[in-house]
Amino acid sequence: MSNTTINVSNITAEKLIDKINTKEAVIGVVGLGYVGLPLAVEKAKAGYRVIGFDVQEEKVEKVNKGDNYIGDVIPADLEELVGTGKLSATSDYSFISEVDAIAICVPTPLDIYKQPNMNYVKSSAKAIASNLTEGTLIVLESTTYPGTTEELIKPILEETGFNCGDEFYLAYSPERVDPGNKHFNTKNTPKVVGGVTEDCTKVAATLYRAVLDGDIHEVTKPAVAEMEKILENTFRNINIGLANEMAVLCNKMGIDVWEVIDAAATKPYGFMPFYPGPGLGGHCIPIDPWYLTWKAREYNYHTKLIETAGEINNEMPGYVVTRMMEILNKDGKALNGANVLILGVAYKKDIDDYRESPVLPILEKLDEAGANWTAVDPHVKEFKYKEGRIGKTEKTATVDMLSNADLVLIATDHTQFDYKEILEKSPAIFDTRNSYKNNEKNDRYYKL
Repeated sequence: MSNTTINVSNITAEKLIDKINTKEAVIGVVGLGYVGLPLAVEKAKAGYRVIGFDVQEEKVEKVNKGDNYIGDVIPADLEELVGTGKLSATSDYSFISEVDAIAICVPTPLDIYKQPNMNYVKSSAKAIASNLTEGTLIVLESTTYPGTTEELIKPILEETGFNCGDEFYLAYSPERVDPGNKHFNTKNTPKVVGGVTEDCTKVAATLYRAVLDGDIHEVTKPAVAEMEKILENTFRNINIGLANEMAVLCNKMGIDVWEVIDAAATKPYGFMPFYPGPGLGGHCIPIDPWYLTWKAREYNYHTKLIETAGEINNEMPGYVVTRMMEILNKDGKALNGANVLILGVAYKKDIDDYRESPVLPILEKLDEAGANWTAVDPHVKEFKYKEGRIGKTEKTATVDMLSNADLVLIATDHTQFDYKEILEKSPAIFDTRNSYKNNEKNDRYYKL
């Protein structure tokens, strides 16, 4: 793509677009986690020199050694890019002065009151502002509430004296990373881009088109892009909440909720299957809707449906433990003192990410009840839960582990588990993932 095909209003934007198109632009990525590192790798693979920034020295050292720590990154790609000098990492933010475009991919967690903690975004914006040079593109990718880019980031950057849209370019483009997805990744997932000005949008869209294979959808302003990301995950949150409520009700009525969903999914229109589970996990679906709930208060609006879905999903770990008690009671056993084998700690199958995993509150409740538990996860070696307590896992479930357990809980349906052996050797199973797809033949098997 040549710069003559893109109409922008000033020479600074033209120069930046030309540098992007000729691969002369140096790209920065702030935050080298589940979003930032894959994005940095894709930009380097596209032919740009990329500098990754992170406050955690451990991540910086690993990147500079070509040592991969993110499942969605191909280790050989990282090693090659580092070896050829296309990708490097640093904790020294003064190197931001060397980049032409930079993406902010830092965490946006919630505090104990379910309000957005924007400290990472603020500190990143201030670090960029301290080293900002004229003609730089800044794109926020962290999921956040509508208004963040223009109300929080823009004023910090304009304290430099540079004008947004004329001397630097600012846009929002939400990350859409789905860890473990075999079909869609950073490279081929469509991108939404919204700039503060029309030139901001065009410059940002030019960079993404040069790097990614997915479609680039331009919107009129950052708030639209910020809101659409919240809508994506709120849509999933609410529909999973519905599936979870159906699971609770179906169990009371003696109906198999999984069979109900499969039957409903035969309709070729008007229905999209969502499935129940032990609760929500990951850093998106359980978190993102609360950004909107918080922002809505500014407009004197109460997001009833969103909050109700959140409450239903948050109650699922407790419901799972209650069902475990009921199953044990059938054998005259109490949860207190029972040996419970937990299969899976990660929040979804075949990944090593346990952030916000519903298994963590389940383990807390098992501790409170006095149960003896052992966790098995081929991807997660250890994890933090319950005010920083460290939990460790076994890599595989042995026959002895299965047969000596009073109850086996399938919390995450990793592909590596030997489901035939689990079904044959376990005294009792509670499956929260329908791992056998309605094909189980065992009267000691219970489903969510």
